[in-house]
Amino acid sequence: MEVRQLELLCKQLYESSDSAQRAEAEKALVSFQNSPDTLSKCQLLLDRGDSCYAQLLAATTLTKLVSRSAQGLSLQQRVDIRNYVLNYLATRPKLPNFVIQALVALFARISKLGWFDNDKDEFVFRNVVTDITKFLQGSVEHCMIGVQLLSQLTCEMNQISEADANRSLTKHRKIASSFRDTQLFEIFRLSCTLLGTARENCKSLNFNDEGQHGLMTQLLRLAHNCLTFDFIGTSTDESSDDLCTVQIPTSWRPAFLDFTTLKLFFDLYHSLPNTLSPLALSCLVQIASVRRSLFSNTERAKFLTHLVNGVKHILQNPQGLSDPSNYHEFCRLLARLKSNYQLGELVMVENYPEAIQLIAKFTVQSLQMWQFAPNSVHYLLSLWQRMVASVPYVKATEPHLLETYTPEVSNAYITSRLESVAVVVREGLEDPLDDLGMVQQQLEQLSVIGRCEYQKTCTLLVQLFDQAARAYQELMASPNAQQIDVTIQEGRLTWLVYIIGSAIGGRVSFNSNDEHDAMDGELVCRVLQLMNLTDSRLAQGGCEKLELAMLSFFEQFRKIYVGDQVQKNSKVYRRLSEVLGLSDESMVLSVFIRKIITNLKYWGRSEPIISKTLQLLSDLSVGYSCVRKLVKLEEVQFMLNNHTSEHFPFLGNSVAVSEMRCRSMFYTSLGRLLMVDLGEDEDRFDNFMLPLTAAFESIGTMLASAETPLFAAEEAKKALIGLSRDLRGLAFAFNTKTSYMMLFDWIYPNYTPILLHAVELWYHDPQVTTPVLKLFAELVQNRSQRLQFDVSSPNGILLFREASKVICSYGSHILNVEVPKDQIYPMKLKGISICFSMLKAALCGSYVNFGVFRLYGDEALDNALNTFVKLLLSIPQSDLLDYPKLSQTYYVLLECLAQDHMSFLSTLEPRVFLYILSSISEGLTALGVNLNYFTDTMVCTGCCATLDHIVTYLFKQLTQKGKKTRRGVPTASDMFLQVLELHPEILQQILSTVLNVIMFEDCRNQWSMSRPLLGLILLNEEYFNQLRENIIRSQPPDKQAAMLQWFDNLMEGIERNLLTKNRDRFTQNLSMFRRDINDSLKGPNMTAASVSDMMTS
Repeated sequence: MEVRQLELLCKQLYESSDSAQRAEAEKALVSFQNSPDTLSKCQLLLDRGDSCYAQLLAATTLTKLVSRSAQGLSLQQRVDIRNYVLNYLATRPKLPNFVIQALVALFARISKLGWFDNDKDEFVFRNVVTDITKFLQGSVEHCMIGVQLLSQLTCEMNQISEADANRSLTKHRKIASSFRDTQLFEIFRLSCTLLGTARENCKSLNFNDEGQHGLMTQLLRLAHNCLTFDFIGTSTDESSDDLCTVQIPTSWRPAFLDFTTLKLFFDLYHSLPNTLSPLALSCLVQIASVRRSLFSNTERAKFLTHLVNGVKHILQNPQGLSDPSNYHEFCRLLARLKSNYQLGELVMVENYPEAIQLIAKFTVQSLQMWQFAPNSVHYLLSLWQRMVASVPYVKATEPHLLETYTPEVSNAYITSRLESVAVVVREGLEDPLDDLGMVQQQLEQLSVIGRCEYQKTCTLLVQLFDQAARAYQELMASPNAQQIDVTIQEGRLTWLVYIIGSAIGGRVSFNSNDEHDAMDGELVCRVLQLMNLTDSRLAQGGCEKLELAMLSFFEQFRKIYVGDQVQKNSKVYRRLSEVLGLSDESMVLSVFIRKIITNLKYWGRSEPIISKTLQLLSDLSVGYSCVRKLVKLEEVQFMLNNHTSEHFPFLGNSVAVSEMRCRSMFYTSLGRLLMVDLGEDEDRFDNFMLPLTAAFESIGTMLASAETPLFAAEEAKKALIGLSRDLRGLAFAFNTKTSYMMLFDWIYPNYTPILLHAVELWYHDPQVTTPVLKLFAELVQNRSQRLQFDVSSPNGILLFREASKVICSYGSHILNVEVPKDQIYPMKLKGISICFSMLKAALCGSYVNFGVFRLYGDEALDNALNTFVKLLLSIPQSDLLDYPKLSQTYYVLLECLAQDHMSFLSTLEPRVFLYILSSISEGLTALGVNLNYFTDTMVCTGCCATLDHIVTYLFKQLTQKGKKTRRGVPTASDMFLQVLELHPEILQQILSTVLNVIMFEDCRNQWSMSRPLLGLILLNEEYFNQLRENIIRSQPPDKQAAMLQWFDNLMEGIERNLLTKNRDRFTQNLSMFRRDINDSLKGPNMTAASVSDMMTS
C-alpha cells in the first residue's frame, strides 16, 4: 500500500461524513497495521509529516507493534524507535495535540515494556530523566512536551493495560516497583521544583496564553500522577474514595518533613486561576493522606498543624470555593482530615477551636445551598460522621467541642431538606428523593451525626414533624385545598419519615440509654399516627414517595426494636403503650402486618412499594421467636386463608409479567408462617393450597384445548407464570421432610404433566420457561436434607425422571431456536443455565442411586446427560465465560459429573471431550468480560477439581492397562486415552498454564491448583522436563543453579502414584517452591519469562 494512499485513507477515516466510506477506510487501515512491512511505512509517514492523521496512524500502529510480544521487534529496533520519537518531538514541537499525545504514549509504552532490557550492562530504556531534561530547558512548547512525557510514563507504569493483562501481573508489578524505586521520586521533585519556579513568577505569567496555561496544567497533572501512583501494588479501584491512605515510600520522607511541599500546593491554590486551582487541591488531598507511619508522633502533629492551618486559611478566604471543582476537591480534603488522623490528634492542634468553628460554619452553609454541588455533601457528612463516631475513644485533655457544633450540622441538614421541597415542587426541579441511593447514603451518615446531643435532634424532629403533620391534616380537612400545597406537605413529611427512620437506626452504633429510647418512642408514635391518617385515605389515592419512606422507617424500627435480640422492657414500648395502646411486641407486630396487608391491597399498581413491603414481610418471617408470635395474630391467619387476587390484587392476572417476580417472595413468607403449626396436618395443607389447586385445574383445562381455536393463550400463559412463581416460593420455604412431601404429593403426578406440556408449547418464550424451569430446579434441590425418602419409596427416582423429562423436552426444542446474537442470553442461554443447575442439584442431592437406571434399562439418566452434551456443544466457548451465571452453573455441573459420572464422560465422542478439556483450560485463567473476583476464583477452583478427577482417572487407566482385569468387572472405555494419544498437546498446554499461574501469577487458590498438577506431571514427564529446562535456561546465568535446585526440591520424595499421602507431600513441596520463586522475584533482575512465552520461542 503506497504512502500517499495511506494518507488519503486516514483523511477519509477521520473527516468523511459518509459512514460506508469510513468503514472501508478503517478496514484497509487495519489490514495495513497487520502487514509485514508496517514498520518502515510508519517511519515514512512520520518523515513526510504531510498529514496529521497519518502521523496519528503511524504513532498508534507503532504502539500496537511494540505491545505485541509475539512478532517481537529486536532490541535495537525498539531503541531506534524510542530515540526517533524523542528527536521527532524535539524538532517539531508545534505538532497538533492529538499527534503529540499519541507519540508520547508510544514513548511511554516502549519504555515500560523494555524497562528490564539491557545492552552491554546498561539498561537502555531507563535514562528517562536525563533525556527529557533537555526538553525542559527549551521553549514553552518543548517544556510542555517534556512534562507530558514524564506524566504519561508515570501513568503507563501505574496502569495495567490490555497488553499487561495478557502477560503476567507479577511482571507488571516488577516494572512498576523498579520505576518507583529508581525514578519516581526524582520526577516528583522535578515537578515540585518547576511548580515552585512557576509560583515565584505567578504575577508575570499570562494564564490566558494557551501555552503557559497548558504547561501549568501538565505540571500539576504530573505531580498528581506521582502522588496517586500505586506504590505497593494494591491497585485499588479509583472510584472508592474511602481507601485513602497513600503509601509513600520511606525514602520520600524529606519531601514531607520540611513543610515546603505542603505550603507549595496551598500557595498554588491561592495564586492560580479557577481553571487550574482544583488540580492543586487534588494534590493536597493526596498529601493529606500520606500513611501515618511515615512520621513519628511529633512529626505527625507538626504536619497536621500545617495542614489544618492551610485549611483554615482557605476557609478564611473562601472566594475560590464558589467554583464547583474547587469546592468538590476542598470537601474531599476536609474528609481526609478525619479519615487519616485521629480525633485525639486533631484536638491537640493549637488552632483547633477556630478551625472546627470555621468547618462547622462551612458545612452549615453548604447544606443550606442544597442545589450547589450535591455530590460533594457526602464528603462533608463523612467528616462529621467519623468525628462523632470517635468521640467515645478520645483520651485528649483538650475539648473536642463537637457537642457545640454537631447539632448545628444536623439542624442544617434537616431544615435544608425540608425547605428544598417547596422549591422543587414549584419550579419542577429534579427531586433529590428520586435518587434513593444517595438519600440512603446521606441518611446513614446523619444517623450517626444526629446521635451526638440526641436530645436536640429529637426535639427538632418532633417540633418540625408536628408542624408538618398539623398543616397536612388541615389541608386534608379543607375542601378547597390546592393540590400543590398537598404535594409540598407530603414531600416534607416524606423527608421527616426518612430522617426519623435513620435516627432510630443510629441506635446500634452507641451504647443506648433509656432516655434515648423514650425519645425514640416519641418519634415512632408520630410516624404511626401519620400512617393511620394516610392509610384511612388510601381509597382516594395516596403518595407513593411517602409510603416508601414509611417502609424504610419500618425496616429500621424492625432492626432495632423488633425480633429476637431486643430487650422487651425498652422505654419505646412504654411510650407506644401510653399513646397508642400498643403494650407489647405482638401488638406492634400486628401493626406491621396490618400495614403489609394494606399495602398489598391498595398498592398493587406500584411495583417498588409491593417489593419493599414483601421484603419487610420476608424479614419478619425469618426470626425464630418473631414468626411464632406472628402466627398467633388473626391478621396473619387471614393472609394464610385468603391469598387470592380479590384480597391481594398483585396476585391477579392483570399485573404485568415483569412484576410477577415478587410473588415468589410472598409465598416464601407465607410458607414459613404456615410451617410453624403445620406439623403433619394434611387437611390444613390442602386448605392452604386451595387457590393454587384451582389455578392449576383451570390452566389444565385451558391447555387441554391448546390445539383448538378457542385456546386463550395469553390468559393461560400469565396464569402459569404466576403459579410457577408462587410454587417456587413455597418449595423454597418447605425445607423439612414432612412439609416438602406434602407439596410433592400434591404436585406429582397430577400437575407435573401440565408443566411439561407448557414447556413444550412455549419453549421459545423465556417469560414462561424461566419460572417453570426454576420451579423444577427448586424441587430437585435437597435443601436442609428435606429429600430423605423412605426405604420403600421410589419418589427420588420419580422426581429425577420428571426433571429429566423437563430438561430433555426444553433442550430438544431450544436447540432449534435461532436467536440474534444480542438476545442469546435472555432467549436461550438463561434457560440452558437453569437446566444445568437443575441437573447439578439432582445429581448431587444424594437421594437417587443412579446405578439403578442402567441396571433396569431406564433411560432417564442417559437422556438427561446426552441433552446436556447437545446443549453444551450449541454454546460458543467464549460465551461460557462471558456470562457469569452460565459459567457458574456449567463449571459446578462439570465438577459433579467428573466426580460421580466419569463412566459417562469417558464414553463421549472425541470432539465433546476436547471441547470440555478446552473449556477447563479457559476456566483455569478465567477472566471473562463480566466476571468478578468471586466468580473468577470459583470457576478456577471448580476447574482444578474437575481436572484432578479426569487426570486421576487417566492415570489409573494407564497404570492398569497392562494388569489383568478382575473377572466380572466390565472394562471401562479407553476413548479418553485414544483422544490423548492423538492430541497430547492439550494436557501439555494445561500443564504449562497451571505451572505458569503457580510460578508467576497472583495465585488465589494454590491448594486447588496443586491437586491436578502432580497428575499432569506424571502423565507428561518428558514434556515437564523440557518445560523445566526452558524455564531454567531463560533465567540470568547467576540464577540458573538456584532455579534447578528449586525444581529438584519440588519433586523430592515424590513417587509415581496418586495416593493421598504422595499428593499431600507434593502440595507441601509446591508451596515451598512457589515461596522461593516469589521471594527471588521481589529481588532484582529475575526474568519472569512466562511459560507461555517459552511455548512460542
